[in-house]
Amino acid sequence: MKLSLGFSPCPNDTFIFDALVHGKIDTEGLEFEVVMADVEALNRKAFLQELDITKLSYHAYAYLLKSYVLLDAGSALGNNCGPLLIAKQPMTDETVNQAKIAIPGKYTTANFLLSLAFPEAKNKQEMVFSEIENAVLEGKTDAGLIIHENRFTYQEKGLKKIIDLGEYWEESTGLPIPLGGIVIKRSIPEEIQHKVNRVLERSVRFALENPEKLSEFVKAHAQEMSEEVMHSHIKLYVNDFTVSLGGAGRTAVGRLFDVARAREVIPFYEEKIFLN
Repeated sequence: MKLSLGFSPCPNDTFIFDALVHGKIDTEGLEFEVVMADVEALNRKAFLQELDITKLSYHAYAYLLKSYVLLDAGSALGNNCGPLLIAKQPMTDETVNQAKIAIPGKYTTANFLLSLAFPEAKNKQEMVFSEIENAVLEGKTDAGLIIHENRFTYQEKGLKKIIDLGEYWEESTGLPIPLGGIVIKRSIPEEIQHKVNRVLERSVRFALENPEKLSEFVKAHAQEMSEEVMHSHIKLYVNDFTVSLGGAGRTAVGRLFDVARAREVIPFYEEKIFLN
């Protein structure tokens, strides 16, 4: 059986999917047609139901529960790994509320967290996450919401952290921050859903057990990134929750949905969030 599979070119995604895509593990007869794109582009594709399996921001997933179900393996979730709001100069809360802010996409979890911390900040401009630092440096926007490897590079460019939205979430809830997960279409037979989850968990475990040398697959899609930043990126976003959400991970995801629903950010849902 061949399934379309979407994930980003970021090191944490290429790292966990490498073994699955390149036959380094038993895929139980499954084949995958890979589509690589920025996380917000993947979110948009999921709204169109173009992909059988895809990486998805948890914020976007909240709108797509009727179409997709969350796999237990593959999530980016943890502590001290949240998005950062940055600018050229320190900003007050009032300044942030009035600022033009570059965001990595409307349906990213980063934007959802920004809306929790600064509900009055409405002047937002969507752009690819890798363009946000330069947009701030060049004065195209007053502030930027950065994700992924940019949290390792903004300081050396002279930019200042206004708030760590991961810390904001963790202090508010006492829980790790759910950023993105891997979902599969509900229309796919449940036995195949479970098979995909097993294969993905196997791929994640293979990656974690063989971390010494980053594969050419990971390096090829992170050409402008130093190997040190690649390793830091992977270490930050790939952890025990990526192998399996477990009880703590499921609680964190559930809390994110509860907060969003309480604030009427997402529609009411009846579907189960997690693969049984």
